[in-house]
Amino acid sequence: MKKQVITLNDKESLVQQGLTLVLEKINQAIQQRGECTLVLSGGSTPKPLYEALAEQSLPWDKIYIFWGDERYVSPDDPDSNQGMTRKAMLDRIEIPASNIYGMPTDSNDPALDAQKYETALQEYFKVSWGEFPAFDVVLLGMGDDGHTASLFPHTEALHVSDRLITVGSKDGQPRLTFTASLINHARCVIFLVAGASKQTALAEVFAPDGDAMTYPSRLIQPEGELWWLLDRRAAENLDL
Repeated sequence: MKKQVITLNDKESLVQQGLTLVLEKINQAIQQRGECTLVLSGGSTPKPLYEALAEQSLPWDKIYIFWGDERYVSPDDPDSNQGMTRKAMLDRIEIPASNIYGMPTDSNDPALDAQKYETALQEYFKVSWGEFPAFDVVLLGMGDDGHTASLFPHTEALHVSDRLITVGSKDGQPRLTFTASLINHARCVIFLVAGASKQTALAEVFAPDGDAMTYPSRLIQPEGELWWLLDRRAAENLDL
Protein backbone atom coordinates (compact mmCIF):
# COMPACT_ATOMS: atom_id res chain seq x y z
CA MET A 1 0.00 0.00 0.00
CA LYS A 2 1.24 3.44 -0.97
CA LYS A 3 -0.30 6.02 1.40
CA GLN A 4 -0.36 9.75 0.73
CA VAL A 5 -1.90 12.42 2.97
CA ILE A 6 -2.50 15.91 1.57
CA THR A 7 -3.91 18.80 3.60
CA LEU A 8 -5.64 21.59 1.69
CA ASN A 9 -6.57 25.05 2.93
CA ASP A 10 -10.31 24.76 2.40
CA LYS A 11 -13.04 22.64 0.85
CA GLU A 12 -12.71 24.34 -2.54
CA SER A 13 -9.01 23.44 -2.67
CA LEU A 14 -9.89 19.93 -1.52
CA VAL A 15 -12.33 19.50 -4.41
CA GLN A 16 -9.81 20.89 -6.90
CA GLN A 17 -7.11 18.50 -5.69
CA GLY A 18 -9.62 15.65 -5.84
CA LEU A 19 -10.52 16.57 -9.41
CA THR A 20 -6.87 16.67 -10.48
CA LEU A 21 -6.17 13.29 -8.89
CA VAL A 22 -9.29 11.59 -10.24
CA LEU A 23 -8.62 12.85 -13.77
CA GLU A 24 -5.04 11.57 -13.56
CA LYS A 25 -6.21 8.12 -12.44
CA ILE A 26 -8.99 7.96 -15.05
CA ASN A 27 -6.59 8.79 -17.87
CA GLN A 28 -4.00 6.37 -16.51
CA ALA A 29 -6.52 3.52 -16.39
CA ILE A 30 -7.74 4.18 -19.93
CA GLN A 31 -4.19 4.34 -21.27
CA GLN A 32 -3.23 1.08 -19.54
CA ARG A 33 -6.43 -0.98 -19.83
CA GLY A 34 -8.69 0.81 -22.32
CA GLU A 35 -11.33 1.70 -19.74
CA CYS A 36 -11.77 3.02 -16.20
CA THR A 37 -13.95 1.68 -13.40
CA LEU A 38 -14.92 4.54 -11.09
CA VAL A 39 -16.68 3.99 -7.76
CA LEU A 40 -18.59 6.99 -6.40
CA SER A 41 -19.57 7.86 -2.84
CA GLY A 42 -22.49 9.79 -1.41
CA GLY A 43 -22.45 12.74 0.93
CA SER A 44 -22.11 16.48 0.49
CA THR A 45 -18.30 16.64 0.20
CA PRO A 46 -17.94 14.93 -3.21
CA LYS A 47 -20.94 16.64 -4.85
CA PRO A 48 -18.94 19.64 -6.16
CA LEU A 49 -16.32 17.18 -7.42
CA TYR A 50 -19.00 15.43 -9.48
CA GLU A 51 -20.21 18.77 -10.80
CA ALA A 52 -16.64 19.60 -11.82
CA LEU A 53 -16.18 16.21 -13.49
CA ALA A 54 -19.30 16.89 -15.59
CA GLU A 55 -17.51 19.91 -17.07
CA GLN A 56 -14.53 17.85 -18.26
CA SER A 57 -14.03 16.53 -21.75
CA LEU A 58 -13.62 12.84 -21.04
CA PRO A 59 -14.12 9.64 -23.08
CA TRP A 60 -17.22 8.75 -21.07
CA ASP A 61 -17.90 5.71 -23.24
CA LYS A 62 -14.77 4.18 -21.67
CA ILE A 63 -15.70 5.06 -18.08
CA TYR A 64 -17.88 2.73 -16.02
CA ILE A 65 -19.67 4.07 -12.95
CA PHE A 66 -20.39 2.16 -9.73
CA TRP A 67 -21.37 3.11 -6.18
CA GLY A 68 -19.63 2.02 -2.99
CA ASP A 69 -22.83 2.11 -0.98
CA GLU A 70 -26.48 3.07 -1.19
CA ARG A 71 -29.33 3.83 1.13
CA TYR A 72 -32.17 1.37 0.63
CA VAL A 73 -34.38 3.86 -1.19
CA SER A 74 -35.40 4.37 -4.82
CA PRO A 75 -33.03 6.40 -7.07
CA ASP A 76 -35.50 9.30 -7.14
CA ASP A 77 -35.52 9.58 -3.34
CA PRO A 78 -33.74 12.71 -2.02
CA ASP A 79 -31.51 10.45 0.14
CA SER A 80 -30.31 8.32 -2.78
CA ASN A 81 -26.58 8.47 -3.54
CA GLN A 82 -27.30 7.49 -7.12
CA GLY A 83 -29.95 10.19 -7.42
CA MET A 84 -27.57 12.86 -6.11
CA THR A 85 -24.85 11.78 -8.52
CA ARG A 86 -27.20 11.72 -11.49
CA LYS A 87 -28.25 15.32 -10.85
CA ALA A 88 -24.70 16.52 -10.17
CA MET A 89 -22.94 14.67 -13.00
CA LEU A 90 -24.46 11.77 -14.89
CA ASP A 91 -27.47 13.63 -16.31
CA ARG A 92 -25.10 16.31 -17.62
CA ILE A 93 -22.69 14.12 -19.60
CA GLU A 94 -22.83 11.87 -22.65
CA ILE A 95 -22.34 8.46 -21.06
CA PRO A 96 -23.99 5.24 -22.25
CA ALA A 97 -26.68 4.04 -19.87
CA SER A 98 -25.06 0.59 -19.99
CA ASN A 99 -21.94 2.07 -18.37
CA ILE A 100 -23.84 2.98 -15.19
CA TYR A 101 -24.18 0.29 -12.53
CA GLY A 102 -26.57 1.57 -9.88
CA MET A 103 -27.21 -0.53 -6.80
CA PRO A 104 -30.65 -2.20 -6.97
CA THR A 105 -33.00 -1.25 -4.15
CA ASP A 106 -36.36 -2.39 -5.47
CA SER A 107 -36.94 -5.99 -4.36
CA ASN A 108 -37.93 -5.16 -0.77
CA ASP A 109 -35.14 -7.58 0.23
CA PRO A 110 -31.78 -5.89 0.87
CA ALA A 111 -29.89 -9.20 1.04
CA LEU A 112 -31.27 -10.24 -2.35
CA ASP A 113 -30.36 -6.88 -3.88
CA ALA A 114 -26.86 -7.10 -2.40
CA GLN A 115 -26.50 -10.48 -4.09
CA LYS A 116 -27.80 -9.02 -7.38
CA TYR A 117 -25.18 -6.27 -7.32
CA GLU A 118 -22.46 -8.77 -6.46
CA THR A 119 -23.52 -10.88 -9.45
CA ALA A 120 -23.48 -7.80 -11.70
CA LEU A 121 -19.91 -7.03 -10.60
CA GLN A 122 -18.82 -10.63 -11.15
CA GLU A 123 -20.27 -10.56 -14.65
CA TYR A 124 -18.69 -7.22 -15.51
CA PHE A 125 -15.22 -8.17 -14.24
CA LYS A 126 -15.54 -11.83 -15.28
CA VAL A 127 -14.61 -13.11 -11.82
CA SER A 128 -15.89 -16.18 -10.03
CA TRP A 129 -17.35 -16.50 -6.53
CA GLY A 130 -14.58 -15.93 -4.02
CA GLU A 131 -12.53 -13.76 -6.39
CA PHE A 132 -12.23 -10.00 -5.92
CA PRO A 133 -12.03 -7.57 -8.84
CA ALA A 134 -9.77 -4.52 -8.78
CA PHE A 135 -11.56 -1.21 -9.34
CA ASP A 136 -9.42 1.57 -10.78
CA VAL A 137 -10.65 4.39 -8.54
CA VAL A 138 -12.75 4.20 -5.37
CA LEU A 139 -13.92 7.50 -3.88
CA LEU A 140 -14.76 7.42 -0.18
CA GLY A 141 -15.87 9.83 2.49
CA MET A 142 -15.68 9.44 6.25
CA GLY A 143 -18.38 10.23 8.79
CA ASP A 144 -17.88 11.91 12.14
CA ASP A 145 -18.07 8.41 13.67
CA GLY A 146 -15.29 7.06 11.46
CA HIS A 147 -17.54 5.06 9.14
CA THR A 148 -16.91 4.84 5.41
CA ALA A 149 -19.22 3.58 2.65
CA SER A 150 -21.95 1.97 4.80
CA LEU A 151 -19.48 0.25 7.09
CA PHE A 152 -20.71 1.61 10.42
CA PRO A 153 -19.13 1.05 13.84
CA HIS A 154 -19.89 -2.28 15.52
CA THR A 155 -22.14 -3.59 12.71
CA GLU A 156 -22.18 -7.03 11.11
CA ALA A 157 -20.99 -5.65 7.77
CA LEU A 158 -17.52 -5.08 9.24
CA HIS A 159 -17.05 -8.82 9.67
CA VAL A 160 -17.95 -9.80 6.10
CA SER A 161 -14.72 -10.61 4.29
CA ASP A 162 -15.74 -13.25 1.76
CA ARG A 163 -18.27 -11.22 -0.25
CA LEU A 164 -18.13 -8.22 -2.55
CA ILE A 165 -21.38 -6.63 -1.35
CA THR A 166 -23.18 -6.90 1.96
CA VAL A 167 -26.02 -5.26 3.86
CA GLY A 168 -24.99 -2.46 6.17
CA SER A 169 -27.12 -0.84 8.85
CA LYS A 170 -27.49 2.72 10.09
CA ASP A 171 -29.94 3.36 12.94
CA GLY A 172 -31.83 0.20 11.99
CA GLN A 173 -32.11 1.22 8.32
CA PRO A 174 -30.54 -1.15 5.79
CA ARG A 175 -27.89 -0.01 3.33
CA LEU A 176 -26.08 -1.81 0.53
CA THR A 177 -22.31 -1.50 0.75
CA PHE A 178 -19.01 -2.66 -0.66
CA THR A 179 -17.20 -4.84 1.84
CA ALA A 180 -13.85 -3.66 3.16
CA SER A 181 -12.29 -6.62 1.32
CA LEU A 182 -13.61 -5.39 -2.02
CA ILE A 183 -12.45 -1.81 -1.40
CA ASN A 184 -9.02 -3.09 -0.42
CA HIS A 185 -8.51 -4.75 -3.80
CA ALA A 186 -8.73 -1.38 -5.56
CA ARG A 187 -5.86 0.13 -7.51
CA CYS A 188 -6.52 3.54 -5.98
CA VAL A 189 -8.67 4.61 -3.02
CA ILE A 190 -9.26 8.33 -2.41
CA PHE A 191 -10.77 9.66 0.81
CA LEU A 192 -12.23 13.19 0.74
CA VAL A 193 -12.66 14.48 4.30
CA ALA A 194 -13.67 18.01 5.29
CA GLY A 195 -14.72 19.80 8.46
CA ALA A 196 -13.71 20.14 12.11
CA SER A 197 -16.28 17.51 13.12
CA LYS A 198 -14.02 14.84 11.60
CA GLN A 199 -11.00 15.60 13.82
CA THR A 200 -11.62 13.01 16.55
CA ALA A 201 -12.32 10.16 14.14
CA LEU A 202 -9.35 11.07 11.93
CA ALA A 203 -7.01 11.01 14.91
CA GLU A 204 -8.25 7.49 15.77
CA VAL A 205 -8.03 6.27 12.18
CA PHE A 206 -4.48 7.60 11.79
CA ALA A 207 -3.28 6.36 15.20
CA PRO A 208 -0.61 3.60 15.10
CA ASP A 209 -2.94 1.32 17.05
CA GLY A 210 -6.68 1.41 17.33
CA ASP A 211 -9.99 -0.38 17.06
CA ALA A 212 -11.32 -0.80 13.52
CA MET A 213 -14.66 -2.01 14.83
CA THR A 214 -15.12 1.41 16.47
CA TYR A 215 -13.53 3.40 13.62
CA PRO A 216 -14.19 1.35 10.46
CA SER A 217 -12.16 3.59 8.13
CA ARG A 218 -9.13 1.88 9.71
CA LEU A 219 -10.13 -1.24 7.75
CA ILE A 220 -9.32 0.44 4.46
CA GLN A 221 -5.78 -0.64 3.62
CA PRO A 222 -5.83 -1.15 -0.16
CA GLU A 223 -3.36 -3.18 -2.17
CA GLY A 224 -2.90 -0.16 -4.43
CA GLU A 225 -2.65 3.54 -3.61
CA LEU A 226 -4.38 5.18 -0.65
CA TRP A 227 -4.92 8.93 -0.75
CA TRP A 228 -6.30 11.00 2.11
CA LEU A 229 -7.32 14.48 0.96
CA LEU A 230 -8.15 16.58 4.03
CA ASP A 231 -9.12 20.18 4.49
CA ARG A 232 -7.25 22.15 7.15
CA ARG A 233 -10.11 22.06 9.64
CA ALA A 234 -10.32 18.26 9.53
CA ALA A 235 -6.55 17.82 9.81
CA GLU A 236 -5.97 20.47 12.47
CA ASN A 237 -4.93 18.18 15.31
CA LEU A 238 -3.23 15.44 13.32
CA ASP A 239 0.46 14.78 13.77
CA LEU A 240 1.34 14.37 10.10
